[in-house]
Amino acid sequence: MTGRTGQISRKTNETDITLEFGLDGEGQVDIDVNVPFMSHMLDLFARHGHFDLKVKAHGDVDIDDHHTTEDIGICLGEALKQAVGDKKGIRRYGQAWVPMDDALVQVVVDLSNRPHLEMRGTFPAQKVGTFDTELVHEFFWKLAVEARMNLHVIIHYGKITHHMIEASFKALARAIDEAVAIDPRVKGVPSTKGKL
Repeated sequence: MTGRTGQISRKTNETDITLEFGLDGEGQVDIDVNVPFMSHMLDLFARHGHFDLKVKAHGDVDIDDHHTTEDIGICLGEALKQAVGDKKGIRRYGQAWVPMDDALVQVVVDLSNRPHLEMRGTFPAQKVGTFDTELVHEFFWKLAVEARMNLHVIIHYGKITHHMIEASFKALARAIDEAVAIDPRVKGVPSTKGKL
């Protein structure tokens, strides 16, 4: 990977994860994750954000998908923070609306160094396949904390849970892509405080 990148390794009694993330990529992915639904979400996240993503994550899915999903969120957040670096010249804010058939999702981000998650909307189903849909909140929460990002995910409506989650990940990718873009008009860090 070239350009702005982050690399993270995390090994616990529950998970073993290595992750490499490139902001200035082409949507190239190499994903080996033993949570199939998260593999699908990470793939479309990278492709819609034009990020390069390599991730190998294996965890105690014999218990459930919680630890693996949570720890991928932690690692991706840390890698994003690393890749963004000192934040000089970035736009800082990003937003995207993504429709997917019956679903409409809006995501707004601020790479503010003030981590926060607001997630609005309810999934009709508790599971997509074997994946617990409550883990979507867990993933976004850990991503926001470790990236030190203000993240708002607003699911305006939808009937099919898979579509609602997929639109959320696509909108997240597009919002982050906008926020990390270099704007030649921005001199230094985009904050009146002089620091983010």
